[in-house]
Amino acid sequence: MSKLDRIRTWLKDSGQTGPTNPSKTEANCAWYRMRANFSLLNLHLRTETCVHCARRFYENLVPSYTIYDVECPDHSFRKFTEDGLYLISFSRNHQDLVVYRPTWLSFSCKEENCDAHDLPPKAKRFETLSSAHMQYLVTNSVITWFQHLLSSSCKDFFLYLESNQYGIFATSTTPIHDASATGGGIQGVPYIEKITFHLLRLEDGSVLDEKVFHNDFVNLTHNMGVFLYDDLLAIVSLRNQMIHILQIRDSGNLVVVRAIGAFCQEDDELFLNSNAQASGKWLGGENYDSSLKFLKRSHLKGACVTIYVLFELCEKIKQRVQCLKKNFYFHFQDYVDLIIWKVQFLDRHHLLIKFGSVDGGMSRNADQHRAFFAVYNMETTEIVAFYQNSAEELYLLFEKFCDHFHATSRHSLSMNFISSHSNNIHSLEQLRCFKNKASSSSQFVKKMLGLLPFSCQSQSPSPYFDQTLFRFDEKLISATDRHRQSTDHPIKFIMRRQPCSLKFKIKPGPEAGNMDGRTKKISSFLFHPFLPFALSIQQTLFLQPSVVNIHFRR
Repeated sequence: MSKLDRIRTWLKDSGQTGPTNPSKTEANCAWYRMRANFSLLNLHLRTETCVHCARRFYENLVPSYTIYDVECPDHSFRKFTEDGLYLISFSRNHQDLVVYRPTWLSFSCKEENCDAHDLPPKAKRFETLSSAHMQYLVTNSVITWFQHLLSSSCKDFFLYLESNQYGIFATSTTPIHDASATGGGIQGVPYIEKITFHLLRLEDGSVLDEKVFHNDFVNLTHNMGVFLYDDLLAIVSLRNQMIHILQIRDSGNLVVVRAIGAFCQEDDELFLNSNAQASGKWLGGENYDSSLKFLKRSHLKGACVTIYVLFELCEKIKQRVQCLKKNFYFHFQDYVDLIIWKVQFLDRHHLLIKFGSVDGGMSRNADQHRAFFAVYNMETTEIVAFYQNSAEELYLLFEKFCDHFHATSRHSLSMNFISSHSNNIHSLEQLRCFKNKASSSSQFVKKMLGLLPFSCQSQSPSPYFDQTLFRFDEKLISATDRHRQSTDHPIKFIMRRQPCSLKFKIKPGPEAGNMDGRTKKISSFLFHPFLPFALSIQQTLFLQPSVVNIHFRR
């Protein structure tokens, strides 16, 4: 069933048949707006006309009711899948993966004025959510064997395929932060004895395949070290400086396609060994081993360094030849020490790779460190472009073609609705306002380019984050999947079009507000991809139970 058919089925089941005799005053009625915009949506699917006009009916289909402090298991709710069929969560002890199936309210009322009555008390109990809100789909028994491995699930990491048939999650042992650089590992990068990626079938919870990394480190926080594009999965090994490309087959298998790092092509190892042996005749045994090790670890990185050096020399060779030579030799060790920080797909053949120092790669404020971006062609092993993180040219590309950096598949309809400064005039005006207020243009460029490469599946496609339709405070809530400082005041969603009226409000935390104003609280929000349904989760930094509110259209 397509997404459009599911919305139509929901409208039919909810009894919204529409008025029989529309008048001029009913021109703004939600039903007629939805009817008109379903036609626009069908037109968009056929001819790819204006995509944002197709969702304008959501101005009148908004969450209007909130159930505060729902009695639910103490889980860490992660995300909805793109089709809205599954809600992913993890237990607080990180031992259990729990998947729910969202459903609509099924309570009935025998009175004449049903809207004047409150929902029954069982609406606040999570035990009844299988018929009211969510159906428990995958039980703890599916992954109880993880406990025997002394591993814990990574609560910040989960990816789903566009077919929504499979999901990918990870388990790992406890990281060792002061590990020595043994076995060719990078000094200063943590060490994890075992990291396992599991391919899960969402329908029944079966684990179909696994990929295990030993004595390595992959940054799984907010999916930073892994990127999924169509059926291709890129995993960045920070400790061993490798980019592993895997393909997810329809049969449910993880197949290794290539590994980029020490070698970029299949015959690189043979070529380097043969050349190193020939040069070893005059280098000597000790120098032979060190040169071979340097060649292996510097193949991809050396190409980037060479391009950057040639670019700098050719750019100003006539004016400052001697100065550039001194600068090159002065920073040569910095170029040699570059490591791969992060990777994302631009398409099926090109990667955007971010390089920087070890300190910057492990720091939370990476935009303060010197970094470089390389566009790498996996098929030809060529560096197509190379930029520093202060390059105006790259920033202009980022400003005008931001959607291309998100690298959403052409088959993904809802993800193409996400607002950005390259497709939305309001977002562009906001970006330029920040740019004009910045004290330094170069620092602003570094800060914006610090967002690259984007994390995979880090934004919600919900229409209520569409800045063409609604205006809201992005300091408190946005489409980006991040925890934010909580507030006791409701977050307002105001319609963009005239008369710019308040359409709905989202309030995290208890209905009466928090009694202890000294405790720092953070909030996260999970919006359904296309229904007027959202979860707000407020939690403290002291591992106290979260306050979960459910917002929906009554």
